[in-house]
Amino acid sequence: MTKSKKPDFRPNEFVVYPAHGVGKIISIEEQEIAGIHLELFVISFEKDKMTLRVPTHKATEIGMRGLSTPDLINKALDTLKGKARVKRAMWSRRAQEYEQKINSGDLMAIAEVVRDLHRSDDQREQSYSERQLYEAALDRLTREVAAVAGTDEAGAQKKVGEVLVGRAA
Repeated sequence: MTKSKKPDFRPNEFVVYPAHGVGKIISIEEQEIAGIHLELFVISFEKDKMTLRVPTHKATEIGMRGLSTPDLINKALDTLKGKARVKRAMWSRRAQEYEQKINSGDLMAIAEVVRDLHRSDDQREQSYSERQLYEAALDRLTREVAAVAGTDEAGAQKKVGEVLVGRAA
């Protein structure tokens, strides 16, 4: 088993896990699994009521990262102000692309999905799957904005909402 560079995440630190969004490292523990001693990050996702254990040597490989910088948050919010870029491909193909962007853990990609799927009141109704993807992306974005700003999710949701509404005006 090759050891890749061990990331320097610490307990009580927020991290972004690509498939689940923002979580908090509760502890780092040693466990023996199938006769192999592993050091694991124990990550709690409060909102999802989920705990995840990630081998420390695999964390960077799978895309786990620290929170974005305030500059990157501002760039992501600026992305929301842009015009929606909707490709003329079939919905199933676009949905797949959106899903990949959301699960990439890349804040800018998630912001693009929110921008592209956002509907103002005067636009046509979203389909169920469109709304599901939009809400998933919006949730990931607001959780990271909240964690970086040190505010609650409601405050971050309001901030993101204002940017989206301001774009339409």
